Amino acid sequence: MNHEQPVIVGLDIGTTKIAAIAGRKNEFGKLEILGFGRANSNGVQHGMVLNIDQTIKAIQTALENCYASNPNLEIGEVYVGIAGHHIKSLQTRGDIVRQQNEEEIRQEEIDKLIADQYRTYIPAGDQIIDVIPQEFTVDNFQNIPNPIGYSGVKVGANFHIITGDKNAIRNINRSVDKAGLKTKDLVLQPLASAAAVMCDQDLEAGVAIVDIGGGTTDLAVFYEGILKHTAVIPFGGENITNDIKTGLGVLKTQAEQMKIQFGSALADEAKSNAFITIPGLRGMAPKEISVKNLASIIQARMSEIMDFVSYHLKQVGLDNRMLNGGVILTGGGSQLKHLLQLTEYVTGLNARIGFPNEHLSGGHIEELAKPMYSTCIGLILKGYNDYENKNKTFEQNFIKVAGKDVKVAAEEEVITEDFAAPETSHQPAVPTPKKKTIKGFMDAMKNNLIEMFKEEEDAKF
Repeated sequence: MNHEQPVIVGLDIGTTKIAAIAGRKNEFGKLEILGFGRANSNGVQHGMVLNIDQTIKAIQTALENCYASNPNLEIGEVYVGIAGHHIKSLQTRGDIVRQQNEEEIRQEEIDKLIADQYRTYIPAGDQIIDVIPQEFTVDNFQNIPNPIGYSGVKVGANFHIITGDKNAIRNINRSVDKAGLKTKDLVLQPLASAAAVMCDQDLEAGVAIVDIGGGTTDLAVFYEGILKHTAVIPFGGENITNDIKTGLGVLKTQAEQMKIQFGSALADEAKSNAFITIPGLRGMAPKEISVKNLASIIQARMSEIMDFVSYHLKQVGLDNRMLNGGVILTGGGSQLKHLLQLTEYVTGLNARIGFPNEHLSGGHIEELAKPMYSTCIGLILKGYNDYENKNKTFEQNFIKVAGKDVKVAAEEEVITEDFAAPETSHQPAVPTPKKKTIKGFMDAMKNNLIEMFKEEEDAKF
């Protein structure tokens, strides 16, 4: 085991469950799970923290269960997922004109371009959660994934900006703080889930990641290696359970059990002569429930969720079979029988289930390879990405300070630089575009925003 690596903890505050997972990367770059705890979530509805006290208790229970699974763990900082139907996204465009246009473009200039986008006008009461650059342009060169190393007069980019409600964000921060933890970063849940279930080929082919949770369904759409769209649809597994409860006149716990054990997303696939017997309440006769009726209720709500997915794909012009990777379903709700067929029927795209075991080392707890833990595993991956980037910057700065003429290459080999004579040609050198990777996508998620939400008034709480 590689003890050099830090232990990183993901905290998924969901509508039905709160999960805390601690992981460390092994020498093969795979996640070893060191601790896992979960608790039922009571204070969260549609992905938003409404009752802070209940949420604190649930976070503490999840933490206690995590410590019980590994008493040697010490948890101080966590990466937290954020969702809820208050999350919105918009596209913007930004440009800067460079003073030293003969020189190569530096990271600081890109950071300034991104920082400028935080001044985009958004409605009062909302807050920018993330600014993700899509493709860059340098003068006449279009669709550049990374402009560092180019030279030119004008650098521009298209941006994907994600916003959320200030109070909803503050409620998450307060719940985590009062549970005795520090929020290291807030990460949009659809992006965390995407990182956990997607590989580089998916990113290249173009996919829609649909994470069906308890209170919300999160959507992230990638095309040509770029995050094109994110959305949070305000329906999830809880809505299906409530529909069953109301439609069949049963208790919520019975509705949930029937959904999991006998539920199907296609009424045509359900046997018309099969019935479920439910014990009657306090001396009343038992109830007979048709499996076909149950499937009809589930299909109606699931079709509605998939119609939303189709609508969002249409919004960004990716509805007619342009996504070669199709739809990847994940989250607890993705395990419904016949859901893949329904998804393919409604969206017209291929569909498959996304499991987070892509990044897990062998011998992990079987439970954690379930789609419902995709967000939590993705949060740990985001944490590792931040840690590795910080380390690389530190190494590069350290080498500069040491005054050696050395730079760290991306392949981690050390190259000695000779001071060559300046080039006589004025033609700008154009680096070859890099292949789009998951790492590149995670690098673009610059959400070190926690400080922005901490206001003086929070000190009183």
